[in-house]
Amino acid sequence: MKINLILLILLLPVLAGAQTEVRILDARSEEPIPYMFGKASNQRSYVSDEQGIMMVSVDEETEMVFSHVAFETAQFRIPASGQITLRMDRADNTLTEVVVTSFESERPLLVHAGAISRVAESELYRFNETSMVHAFNTKPGIRVEERAPASYRISIRGSSLRSPFGVRNVKVYWNDMPFTAADGTTPLNILDLSNIENTEIIKGPAGSIYGAGNGGVISFTSKQKITDNRISTDLNVGDFGLVRYRIGVDQQLENGGISASYAKQKSDGYRDHTAVDREVFQIAGRFQPSEKQNITTQLLYSDLYYELPGALTAAQLEENPRQARPGSADQNASIGLKSMYGTFAHEYRFNPNFHNKTSLYINTVDFENPFNLDYKKETQFSYGGRTSFTLDDTWGNIPVRVIGGGEYQLAKTAAQNYGNRGGRADTIRFSDDLITTTAFLFQQIEAELTDRLLLTLGLSENFSSYDITRNIDALTGTPSAALRRFDPVVVPRIALSAKLNETSAVHGSISSGFSPPTIDEVRTNEGTINLDLEAERGINYELGYRGSYKQGKVNLDVTAFYFKLDETITTFTNEQGVVLFRNAGATDQKGVEAFVDYALVRSQLSFVQELKLTHTYTGHFFTFANYRQGENDFSGNDLTGVAPHTLVNQIDVRTQPGFYLNFTHQFVDEIPLNDANTVYQDAYHLMNARMGWRRNLGTAWDLEIFAGAENLLNATYSLGNDLNAFGGRFYQPAPTRNYYGGIKVGLKY
Repeated sequence: MKINLILLILLLPVLAGAQTEVRILDARSEEPIPYMFGKASNQRSYVSDEQGIMMVSVDEETEMVFSHVAFETAQFRIPASGQITLRMDRADNTLTEVVVTSFESERPLLVHAGAISRVAESELYRFNETSMVHAFNTKPGIRVEERAPASYRISIRGSSLRSPFGVRNVKVYWNDMPFTAADGTTPLNILDLSNIENTEIIKGPAGSIYGAGNGGVISFTSKQKITDNRISTDLNVGDFGLVRYRIGVDQQLENGGISASYAKQKSDGYRDHTAVDREVFQIAGRFQPSEKQNITTQLLYSDLYYELPGALTAAQLEENPRQARPGSADQNASIGLKSMYGTFAHEYRFNPNFHNKTSLYINTVDFENPFNLDYKKETQFSYGGRTSFTLDDTWGNIPVRVIGGGEYQLAKTAAQNYGNRGGRADTIRFSDDLITTTAFLFQQIEAELTDRLLLTLGLSENFSSYDITRNIDALTGTPSAALRRFDPVVVPRIALSAKLNETSAVHGSISSGFSPPTIDEVRTNEGTINLDLEAERGINYELGYRGSYKQGKVNLDVTAFYFKLDETITTFTNEQGVVLFRNAGATDQKGVEAFVDYALVRSQLSFVQELKLTHTYTGHFFTFANYRQGENDFSGNDLTGVAPHTLVNQIDVRTQPGFYLNFTHQFVDEIPLNDANTVYQDAYHLMNARMGWRRNLGTAWDLEIFAGAENLLNATYSLGNDLNAFGGRFYQPAPTRNYYGGIKVGLKY
């Protein structure tokens, strides 16, 4: 009897199947992770204990997927017996864990001395995946407008005042490359969401590191790591003839990887004459020739066409909000934009404390814009680059980080303006050759005065010029030339961050900024060359607090600022409907921006794994300080195009079976549409919702099915108005209630 019992004990592990002890640790802290969820290829599930130990029974080496609400989902190969230690990357749920690279310095967001918002990939996918508009509009201080599909305008703290169309007064980077052209304009609409994985937004002047732009800086990054060989595809359909599909391939190589994607999006649009058709192809290679080097190359090609319906008067809006402005369809008012953007980036680490990043790009653009009043054609070739050196050292007993570098851009443009006869180019009016250059040098020192106190001093020297050669001038019959070199501008910044404890900090900064007029503001569509237009100059004072509580379940970020802007550039429209520009004295811009999120539920073991609420508030109290135009005195009026109050509420639910719900409510206060403050857009409430189901099916397949609705309350509103419009044409009505749905499939091979 005793012999049988001993044999049974010895054979029990064999009868029960081999076991592997899986030890799961936090990759940063090396602390064990309890309640990690693991799923084997045989669909059997496991959960780690309080010591981070998971006992797994498998007959042979197998792939397992590990997931946890606070960590990135990952896949590992588990042996049939023995022990293995896994290290998991955090999912950046708290301010102490979110790492940002703004101001050329990679540090936790908690200790950065600046108003910085981060838009993660998951936040882009809370909405319909046709644009970034709604995701960006959940962030305090930021408003992205879309007057027609693919016609974007970005306002950071009121910076769209001078933007009748396009993105101006905001510097944009894509994978550390200047994406804003040398002339100050940014073709943001050529990007598909699949070209973006993470976004960092600096609000307010950041010229000490990034050059011109009083509004701020937007830095996009596409997928940086290729961890699997994978094929994926998406299909999106919706109201107003929306169809979007994408296919992507990731291929690992011995020392890096290659990824490629193609996306196509078409829609008829809510209004008449608002069709859009966009194709985007991207291929990227990432290589590590040695432990000291990283190389990234990318090629982006975009072919974009969208129609411009034009703005309506109040009477036309009431009569039929879906109509286009009379004449827009007959004149084929639209934009055709083909762009090729090639990049090369090299990072070299000379030693653990000293490294360099250098990025180069070339860009070609073919632009065609028939409009109600004229017909514009442009071809452009541009190139540029950016380099920065970073040294971590110790001066005395004080750790310091010294950053220095520069940026240079040049654009050559051949631009012609014609008459528009029934949507076709007619007699040429004027033809120009344009050369635009911009350059700056930057230096920055960060000193850790104590283990809780971080001081930053930054400075840049900026240079820019426009060279305009008018080869044909039908009005005067005489060729001419114009050159404008702006005086060198020095832009300083001082910032201080103080940690109150390990999970909270205060920060303050004083930063200067400037923004020269873009080429479209100097050279306007009716033929004027306005060399008297001055660059905007501003200074920003800022104070903020960040904190995390209850192990990251509650996060708070509050910023107060005062921005004083001189030589403010504003728009006005002449009797022919051409938008023109002028300097308008000064503005006073006081504001409060707040963000708080809290997890009511965060448990890997419960049916509802996460229930999170997020609230953001923007209070922008902006006025003209000194603004006279002829006999009109607009001093003291509210700043045009800015809502004084904006509130966003979000609910996010994620369940263990894979079902999820994202709900968003946004309140936007009334917006003044002209400098005289006699016309306003009414306040409105906007509600959007998306629900779906996503799961890993075994170790190779992943699947997501989703559906959503926009403008659930069927509100009447404009997502972007024409400011100071002639003839009362202010309104660009946004879609009423509409629905969408889609499916995503991925396969690892």
